[in-house]
This record gives sequence, structure tokens and C-alpha cells, in this order.
Amino acid sequence: MARVTLEHMRGFSQVSGVGRAAVGVWAVLALGSCAPRTSGPAPTVQASTPVSAVSFYPHEPGLGWSYLLEGEPTTTTPYVLRTLGPTIYAGQNADALQLTGRGADQTWYRTFSAAGVQLLGLRKPGVNVRLDPPWLEYPAETGWKVGLNWRGQSGVTISGDDGKVQAQGTLNYSYTVQERRPVDTPAGKFDVWVVTRQVSDTVGGLFPATQQLWFTPYVGEVRTPEGLLLVRRNFTTPGGR
Repeated sequence: MARVTLEHMRGFSQVSGVGRAAVGVWAVLALGSCAPRTSGPAPTVQASTPVSAVSFYPHEPGLGWSYLLEGEPTTTTPYVLRTLGPTIYAGQNADALQLTGRGADQTWYRTFSAAGVQLLGLRKPGVNVRLDPPWLEYPAETGWKVGLNWRGQSGVTISGDDGKVQAQGTLNYSYTVQERRPVDTPAGKFDVWVVTRQVSDTVGGLFPATQQLWFTPYVGEVRTPEGLLLVRRNFTTPGGR
């Protein structure tokens, strides 16, 4: 029977969001460790989503993003983030997004609306982390501007597959929009919002204390808080973005 250990909790800092390992995972699945290298990416089955279906905060079923750690060769096997679609998490309607690849397997449960993006919790095999109230990851669509700051606090409950609570505490977060600038990545050129995220908690350090992410509307995270850079996606948006 799986049990949550301090190493499980600290391992959250290895990945989000979706670093130094996205969007990522716990200690036993530390991103970048023992990662297989190949001569090129293997063919994959991908879904296609109509342009009209992509939201400001993309979450429609079938969307996919491929990421690599900063500094890795483009021939390295990527981490893949996929939207799984609507589901129920902790009795609430949510959308599930799953990160896989190179041993990683982590699913985030979020709500998306014009008022922003909220994280209800996240799960990997053997570990479930519930946040109450939900963590506000992104602001209202109309709220973006340089200097924007938002913060909050969530209760954290960590449990195993058997549902038994292993740890409880609080998590504090703060975001600041630093600037807006163009960036050139393997996935193309994007106009990104540069955001600094700071996190602290009382359950062993689930996430790195300070991270930087890049967000582009209708595209998603070009750089995740865990230091993963976008290299491919399976959809386009209005204007060819």
C-alpha cells in the first residue's frame, strides 16, 4: 500500500502546470534524471483541435504541448502535457491535464473561466494533493498588465491511494507580472508575459520557493515554473500564433 513520505512531498519541487525539472513531478520521478536520449523524437499519435475551440487559457480536450528542460538538445525525448477534458475532482467539476514522459506521470485538476485559472489539486500514482480553497494560478483574462500582483493561501491535504491523510498544512503563493516581451523558442516566436511566482508551505516544501514562467494567451505556458521550455504543440490559434 502506497504511503506518502517527505521525499514524495519534496519531489513536487521537481516539476506544475502544469522545473528543475511543467508542468513535473516528485523526487522519485525527478525530471531530467536518467532521462533516455534518442537520435530524434519518435512518431506520436496526436489530436487536432479546431482553432475556434482554443480559449485564452487553453484547456480544450485533445490539446498537447511538448517540453524540454532548458539547455537540453532538441533530440531529447520530451515531456508531453495533454488536456484530458472534464472530470470530477473532490466533488467539483474540473478539467484534467496530464504530464507524461521519461518516467513522469502527474495530473493537475483545474477550473478555467474568464475570471482566471484555479488549481484544485494534483495527483501522481500513490500521492494526491488537495488545495482548499483552490490556488489562483492565473488572473482574469482582462487583468493582465505589467506590475499586476495577486496572492493567496490554500489549505493542503496530502493523502495516499487508500485515501488516508498523511499530512496537512497551508500553502502561500504570490505572483508578480514583471514584463511583456518577445521570445524565440524551438516552438516559434511568442509574445510572453513574464511572471515570477513565490511559494511557501508548512508540509515540507512542495514547490521551489521562487520560479519564473512565461505565458502567452491562446498558447499556454511557453516556459513552465519548473524550467521546461515549449518545443512543440499540436494546435494553432488565430493569426497563426
